[in-house]
Amino acid sequence: MSLFGTNGVRGIANEYLNPELTLNLARSLGTYMGSKGTIAIGCDTRISGQMLKSAAISGALSTGLNVIDVGIVPTPSIQYYVRDYADAGIIITASHNPREYNGIKFISGDGSEFPRDGEKNIEKIYYAGKYGIVSWEKTGSFRMDPIVNEYYTKNIINSVDAENIRNRRFKVVADTGCGAGSLTLPFLLRDLGCQVLTLGAQPDGTFPWRNPEPTPENLTELLKLVKITGADMGVAHDGDADRIVFIDENGVFINDEVLLAMMAKYMLEHESGPLVTPISSSQRMSDIANEAGVELYWTAVGSINVARKMMEINAVFGGEGNGGLIFPKHQYCRDGAMACAKILEILSSGKRLSELAKSVPEYFNAKTKIPSKNTQATMERVKLKASELGFRIDTTDGIKIWYEDGWVLIRPSGTEPIVRIFAEAKKQVKAEELMREGMNMVIRAEKTSNLE
Repeated sequence: MSLFGTNGVRGIANEYLNPELTLNLARSLGTYMGSKGTIAIGCDTRISGQMLKSAAISGALSTGLNVIDVGIVPTPSIQYYVRDYADAGIIITASHNPREYNGIKFISGDGSEFPRDGEKNIEKIYYAGKYGIVSWEKTGSFRMDPIVNEYYTKNIINSVDAENIRNRRFKVVADTGCGAGSLTLPFLLRDLGCQVLTLGAQPDGTFPWRNPEPTPENLTELLKLVKITGADMGVAHDGDADRIVFIDENGVFINDEVLLAMMAKYMLEHESGPLVTPISSSQRMSDIANEAGVELYWTAVGSINVARKMMEINAVFGGEGNGGLIFPKHQYCRDGAMACAKILEILSSGKRLSELAKSVPEYFNAKTKIPSKNTQATMERVKLKASELGFRIDTTDGIKIWYEDGWVLIRPSGTEPIVRIFAEAKKQVKAEELMREGMNMVIRAEKTSNLE
């Protein structure tokens, strides 16, 4: 059984993800590190965070690791800190998942997410149950560092044209959803000279204001407030603030794929080089790369895969179509606050957010999901059928079928017995048609698999 999903280990707190599991995962990491080195450990605002963080600290100390408790921090904040001051890190967070969930993510010494092979090695140690527990006199040291978030936001400011941003005196409505971004984003915006209006900016792990996932249906008050107050834009974080979404000056939600493409376009206007994005991302990214005459690299879904590929090829920019943007000159991880500062930098040239959204190619999407009793067999049959029909396919992650006027991605869920179908085309009608074609392929393959 695999412990690690697309992004760390997640589950309902104190049920699946309990202190014992957390303790032993930290022990496994310490054993993997050879019972030496310094590790930073933090959490988001979830009420189970302190419980699980304490277990992680105990597990790490028992293997001889020195521990720095960095308190409540956004994921990119602790990643930036680990890069400069530690050999590894642990962040206790379930990101955008509902309040009852929590999770554990490991951070490499360079501040990036832990590589897949490292996760597999930690799993082996965990299941073997043979930890490098040290004798009493060799247990690790412990200290706290309360200025991690301040260090992070100062370095974001140093990474953008702060003077131009301050001269514009932007009005921004920030909805941090009571998550870890409540401790960074409002202060970053203020330091960049913005007039800041906040929603849900008090840290509260019960998430009373809204679900941690910043979807349009969860942001109705933010959309209204941007319009009512005449703000230049609205922004909203997920629970651990590694992702961010934007509302334009008219109170309109900016599609995540549009955000990814328009940021890629801006970055390429200032530096030429390759782009990286998951196979699930919009064709917009391909269009932007072709227009700029640069290479686009597709990866498997997951920010770990995107960041690692970016490091490998020295990419200019990369990210996912979920508000997770990666700026390599700052750090190789999704960084919501950095994305916000970059958007302000773009707007300081005099453009409006709605204009930026219209500057990238237009596509339409459709998606659905199908229950699956035998996912592996079903996917094999879909692949065989698509090949027999002569389609150009990509199996980087799931099966992506390319058509002349669009594409369909058929991909099994990593957490549920379902197959997801995503489609994209230049017209909504065509996107829905391609989605239905992909859905029918899965249904036929599922029936055949169940008969065998």
